[in-house]
Amino acid sequence: MALSSRRTLLRTFLAGATVLWAALGSAQAQTAPFIVMASTTSTEQSGLFGHLLPAFTKETGIEVRVVAQGTGQALDMARRGDADIVFVHDQAAEEKFVAEGFGLKRQAVMYNDFVLVGPKADPAGVKGKDATAAMGKLASAGAPFVSRGDKSGTHAAELRFWKQAGVDMAANKPAGYKECGCGMGPALNIAASSGAYVLADRGTWLSFKNRADLTILVEGDKKLFNQYGVIVVNPAKHAHVKVKEAQRFADWVVSPAGQSTIAAYKINGEQLFFPNANAQ
Repeated sequence: MALSSRRTLLRTFLAGATVLWAALGSAQAQTAPFIVMASTTSTEQSGLFGHLLPAFTKETGIEVRVVAQGTGQALDMARRGDADIVFVHDQAAEEKFVAEGFGLKRQAVMYNDFVLVGPKADPAGVKGKDATAAMGKLASAGAPFVSRGDKSGTHAAELRFWKQAGVDMAANKPAGYKECGCGMGPALNIAASSGAYVLADRGTWLSFKNRADLTILVEGDKKLFNQYGVIVVNPAKHAHVKVKEAQRFADWVVSPAGQSTIAAYKINGEQLFFPNANAQ
């Protein structure tokens, strides 16, 4: 056989082998175990999952694919069977989800707190430690306020605070109230660009870089406590749910390994989330 022919055959063989290895690699990637987690924008946009999930995958080999949205939307996604597990922060809604049979068990994982953020000049005079009083002042002043308006855990907390302040949001929203129907990061961006007030979770606020003239004005009120929980979706509702893998994540995130990984996540030396699985 001529040298040129042998070289052609060799190139053809090598090209075929490359395609075969690529196909095998792709098949292995497709069969690697993974779960779909419906979670919140605060866990995603704060950077926690970028720190937490690789540690879980390294230990177990299970990939976690996150769909970040408001807590209400995350629970609805799980109700439809489009997620294997939820990791959210609206305890009343979580307990209802389990009571309706959609979740196996709610496990407390960690907490941080909400903060009321606004322009440094604080034209509505809300600065202090009383969240209810602050919301009342915002309503009375008709101050610009950005609400997520997305049925998230943060939105649910905000609505509780308006109600406690005697503001009937269904009948008469304050003059400066605007709903963005968006995640925490975009809501903060809108507030920063418009000099508005906004309720935020501390984790996203600490990781938020486009602060402009915004600063924390209200913090430290016990009502601002923000608890997160994890729930495996019930296979009795959706047989295709990956219960074994999802339960492995739920068990890991409340284990000493998962809890210490959460505690280790900091920005500029400040801890964003505080593990409390054993305290609930």
